[in-house]
Amino acid sequence: MLNINNTSEGVRLNIRVQPRSSQNKICGETNGALKIKITAPPVEGEANQAIIKLLAQWLEIPRANISIAKGETSKNKLVDIIGVDAQWLENKINEFL
Repeated sequence: MLNINNTSEGVRLNIRVQPRSSQNKICGETNGALKIKITAPPVEGEANQAIIKLLAQWLEIPRANISIAKGETSKNKLVDIIGVDAQWLENKINEFL
């Protein structure tokens, strides 16, 4: 089960990133985190920008509503998503997975 926490402005989500993958995609859940594969390398923030872009497209929300709260240089990250709640995000994830 994914670790999704409500915050005062939205939600905080754990993600696990695999950079330099063959394609950009959301793969499922691993150890309470959403697993994301991206083609971008983990250099100069490219991977983080690719994560934000992929999540924004997938959730159909503006990129400005998504930020990396913790783990900018790690494969394990905490992502803040503004303007949504945990139930909405869980439903969106369940539709996809």
